[in-house]
Amino acid sequence: MPNRAESPARANNEGIFRMNDDRHQQRQQRLKEKVDARIAAANETRGILIVFTGNGKGKTTAAFGTVTRAIGHGRRAGVIQFIKGEWPNGEKNLLQPLGVEFQVMATGFTWDTQNRQTDTEAAQRVWQHGKRMLADPQLDLVVLDELTYMVSYGYLALSDVVTALNQRPAAQTVIITGRGCHRDLLDMADTVTEMRAVKHAFDAGVQAQQGIDW
Repeated sequence: MPNRAESPARANNEGIFRMNDDRHQQRQQRLKEKVDARIAAANETRGILIVFTGNGKGKTTAAFGTVTRAIGHGRRAGVIQFIKGEWPNGEKNLLQPLGVEFQVMATGFTWDTQNRQTDTEAAQRVWQHGKRMLADPQLDLVVLDELTYMVSYGYLALSDVVTALNQRPAAQTVIITGRGCHRDLLDMADTVTEMRAVKHAFDAGVQAQQGIDW
């Protein structure tokens, strides 16, 4: 038989649980109403400009996560990669067989090349593919990976980039990645996420790992 002395305490606890449950339900209901109101107010349908910037790790990773999502929903995507070198590209290995076009600058990091003229020429060549993609109404998503550096280094004219973005098909979404994004591109963007560096294994002497960092 249950201890009679415990019954009031048990009943009190049950009452507290019910009260907490009621408060939780009320909070969630208020939250639902706010979310529903925001969903109802979002009545525009169009492609958007997304910028992933900041000094933290994860900008390109976030972009490719979006590409994977788009392809999973039957959308079409194209990728322009500035700066990247000839090393193995896990994202390309996965996504290119699924119909994602990759155009890679393939010169490597600018601190390795140390040649402004050849870097500029390489950037201009791959940017021609970028402009073609930005003019293609069949592409639902275009990623311009590390574009920010091309603008800040003067390899690409900001005005040319802005024009191509403004003239793209209305339904096309574009993702720009890279540190130090130009203010004009930030102002144009519909969504901006800044990755903040809190801690990075490389700073502690841990080597970058294939499949994790690149």
